[in-house]
Amino acid sequence: MITQQTIQQILARIDIIDIVGSFVRLKKRGSNYLGLCPFHNEKTPSFTVSPSKEIYKCFGCGRSGNTIGFLMEHEKYSYVEALKWLAAKYNIEIEETSSNPELRLQQQLADSLFIINSFAQQYFSDAIFRYDEGQDIAAAYLKERGFRDEIIKKFQLGYCLDKRDAFATAALAAQYNAEYLQKAGLVVLRDGQLMDNYRGRIIFPVHNQTGKIIGFGARTIKKNDKSPKYINTPENEIYIKSRILYGLYFARRAVDYNDECLLVEGYTDVISMHQAGIENVVASGGTSLTQEQLRLIRKYTSNLTIIYDGDAAGVKAALRGLDMAVEEGLSVRLVLIPNGEDPDSFIQKSGVAAFRKFVLENKKDFILFQLDISAKEAGLDSKKKADVVNQVAETIAKINKAEDFTLQQDYIRKCAERLQIDEQGLHNLVNQFIKEKVQKEELRKTGAAESRDKNITEKQVDFSDEAFNVMYQDELQERALVRVLLNYGSKEFDGSQTVADYIFLENLDEETFKNEKIHELLLLYKQKYESEKKLTTADFTYLPDNEIVRLVINTTNHPYELSARWNDEDRARTINSKIWEYNYEDFKRQVFQAENAAEVIYSRTVDDNYRSEVEDVMIYLKLKKIKRLIVLNEEDLKNMNADQETIKHYQEVHIHLKALQKELTLRKRTVIYPF
Repeated sequence: MITQQTIQQILARIDIIDIVGSFVRLKKRGSNYLGLCPFHNEKTPSFTVSPSKEIYKCFGCGRSGNTIGFLMEHEKYSYVEALKWLAAKYNIEIEETSSNPELRLQQQLADSLFIINSFAQQYFSDAIFRYDEGQDIAAAYLKERGFRDEIIKKFQLGYCLDKRDAFATAALAAQYNAEYLQKAGLVVLRDGQLMDNYRGRIIFPVHNQTGKIIGFGARTIKKNDKSPKYINTPENEIYIKSRILYGLYFARRAVDYNDECLLVEGYTDVISMHQAGIENVVASGGTSLTQEQLRLIRKYTSNLTIIYDGDAAGVKAALRGLDMAVEEGLSVRLVLIPNGEDPDSFIQKSGVAAFRKFVLENKKDFILFQLDISAKEAGLDSKKKADVVNQVAETIAKINKAEDFTLQQDYIRKCAERLQIDEQGLHNLVNQFIKEKVQKEELRKTGAAESRDKNITEKQVDFSDEAFNVMYQDELQERALVRVLLNYGSKEFDGSQTVADYIFLENLDEETFKNEKIHELLLLYKQKYESEKKLTTADFTYLPDNEIVRLVINTTNHPYELSARWNDEDRARTINSKIWEYNYEDFKRQVFQAENAAEVIYSRTVDDNYRSEVEDVMIYLKLKKIKRLIVLNEEDLKNMNADQETIKHYQEVHIHLKALQKELTLRKRTVIYPF
């Protein structure tokens, strides 16, 4: 693990404008910077970077985070990979905490394999253009396949000279370890001598998500060669076939941008499609999809389109892994290319426009396609048809996310129609599979039985007051509290105390908050405030809890600022009611019809009315607490059998709470509750 001292060094050096600005063109706008969002297609810039808070926020798609979060989101790095990227940029030496000897050796071996692979890639790539053999054989072959020099260089394609030990000699001369060269699959030991493993073959380097080379695929180009068409790197510490998707490093941004991943079988399919301008494509290497590969895709998009050959083998290969894809939450489509073609040959013969059109017009729903194939094979055989019904019900049951409920019901209806069976019967069967799965999961969880027997807490009371029930679930003002505390907490409030002092004087308890993370953040703020006093938003943007970081960013940033002269009370009230809708375009259109709308939006000084804002937020939370007490008091009164004196006490409490409620409401002349 990277030491905390190194992490702090990195955080101290971070300049968010420098980092984000290397990926996004930014223009200064007031105290912030503005640019076109790199995460979605937009013509009007809504991507804002705040150097003072060290955060970014897009008001179009909602993406937000800090510098490390940006690298993780944009480059798809892990947390550690992002830290290492920053350390390399700022020339910071990384120190890692000591681990056990076995783990250290594994890490050292992995680092050595990366270094050896990098050397090998450079050697193979040079061989294409440096040697006559590379020009006459490798370059000629690739150009015959239609690959231009720029695509060859982009994917770092190479060639291994058709000599016994040309690469091995060069690697040993460069003092690379013979054992590691064998482990990397680059050489083999025969008769006591090292020999090149890939001699006479085109080399396809395989990159991980950060661009490091983890292995190679080597294709023979000799005619009448009885050796395997492809030789791949053997599995080792960095090359694990089940976790690899060829081309993902080059496709990751396009997949994220297009919100769709195209999956093909071979290396050349990926390269040919990239050359044609279709970059959101990866290859599975012709093997069955694994759960690790599907999870890699799911990091970038929930939409997967599989493009395979239309023959029987291609169909069979495409159908493998369907249930895993559905369980991972992927929406899967299938495109089968006819007449023995593959994407590479299709594009070469018909052109990219025809290929795009074919893919668009021939996408088949994966679940329904599998059903049609299975039903056709079953024919009139009742037992086989029953197996098909069970199979499709089990598959549909794996669509188990709450947001996909409508999709699941739609599949039940369509599958029942295709199978000509009762829809309710299929629905019941799907529910049975879901129930069995849940039961199995519960058995694996420790203490599940005890948790089911716990009493319902006060938070789970079914309040009868519908108006309060809606209000109780409304987190807007809770987030407003976070915003004023982070933005103004250290500012003077009334001469004797700061905003933070004023807020914490109220002793806000957990019951005040619907959102547990908000309460957790407030406790963290209070703890840090007691020791440091002067805090800013930047103090909370590099916390280890990403959920809290997102909460901080999303509650302290707005897409616009109001003009200092926009202080007419009625107009201000209208604007404030719109601000919380977080829809910039609608806000401009509905509220600002004046010619100076843009000027009004961007010219406000942030601190104009913070005291009033703090008071408003606290009044709301006090009202919320009072309303909760009123509801609980009414519930107690309703459910008790008490004497007249006790009943009178509860009635007096009710009157007192109502009076407090009215007093607070009238303080800001805002009608929140009927009296």
